[in-house]
Amino acid sequence: MLAGIMLAAAGVIWRTEMKREKELELLFTGDQFRRAIESYYNDSKTEGGVNVSRYPVSLEQLLKDERSLVVKRHLRRIYIDPMTNSRDWGLIRQQDGGITGVYSLSKEAPARRANFPADYAVFDKAESYQDWKFIHTASNTAGGQGGQRPPGNGEGLPDGSMMRGVPGAGLNSLQQNPSAPGVNASPAAPASQPPSDNNAF
Repeated sequence: MLAGIMLAAAGVIWRTEMKREKELELLFTGDQFRRAIESYYNDSKTEGGVNVSRYPVSLEQLLKDERSLVVKRHLRRIYIDPMTNSRDWGLIRQQDGGITGVYSLSKEAPARRANFPADYAVFDKAESYQDWKFIHTASNTAGGQGGQRPPGNGEGLPDGSMMRGVPGAGLNSLQQNPSAPGVNASPAAPASQPPSDNNAF
């Protein structure tokens, strides 16, 4: 009887720890998407004083930006969503279809409720992981995100759009190799590194 109780308690602790690890992974992955979108936005050109292609219309455009003579890679791969174990992401779009952010399609309630990075402080009000929206706002390109808006009120239209079939490393690969590549403004630039410890997120 006592052994069964101890095993059950150990199982709860293990599941809680695994969930927290996945939450850290989601924070890192979502931030990589946001930074890649910001890089794409900052590389946008103007024609006759009019902005052209400010935001990508698909996540593939972050992998291969062909708007200039030199092809750029703002993101090395389409990351897997650690909460759904899928490459399908919810996409936050502007009226013209440009993607300003991404979010997990998991409807599960987060375990984490506090101590988020300043850029994502509003996540403490999230009812599900779908409320963890990683959004780039044009007014804050110079200094980073500058803070998210409350869940559901971010820039663009959360339309639940999904992107499938893009080759990339799976969840196990990402867990085994914590030095996951992130935003890369040019082909020769080094990959960004994930946080060295849990305190980063």
